[in-house]
This record gives sequence, C-alpha cells and structure tokens, in this order.
Amino acid sequence: MDELVQEVSSKTGLPPDQARAAATATLDFVKGKLPGPIAGQIDGVLGGSGSSTGAAGGMMDQAKGMMGSMFGGKEENPS
Repeated sequence: MDELVQEVSSKTGLPPDQARAAATATLDFVKGKLPGPIAGQIDGVLGGSGSSTGAAGGMMDQAKGMMGSMFGGKEENPS
C-alpha cells in the first residue's frame, strides 16, 4: 500500500496523508464492485511483503497504472 500511496502522491502532488486517503477510497470503491475472492486478492497484494515479483508484482503494477490514469498521470507500461 505504501508503494501505491507514493505513486499517487508523486503523480498528483498530494501530501502522503491525502494520497493515502485517495488511494484507500478508490480501492474501497473498486473492491466493492468486485466479487469477494478477487477483492480479497487485492488486499493480499497490497498488504503483502511489498515485493514486486511474480503475479503479485504484476497486479501491483497494473493497480499503479490504473491509479495513475485515474489521477491524470501517464501509464508507465501501456498494453
């Protein structure tokens, strides 16, 4: 989660506390739209060890890209 907060803060210019609030509100909204098991995977990725390797790292990169796009930043790895 800290990595996501830093990304939101750097792309929006928000202070870290406001970036955390924005990230949390957005994630809560997105998780509310997803089936429980998938929402739980998001929690697992963001609450994990902070490693950006494997499938969890790929999901984290996608989440950062989506958050950046939502807040006007550029996607780093457009597909």
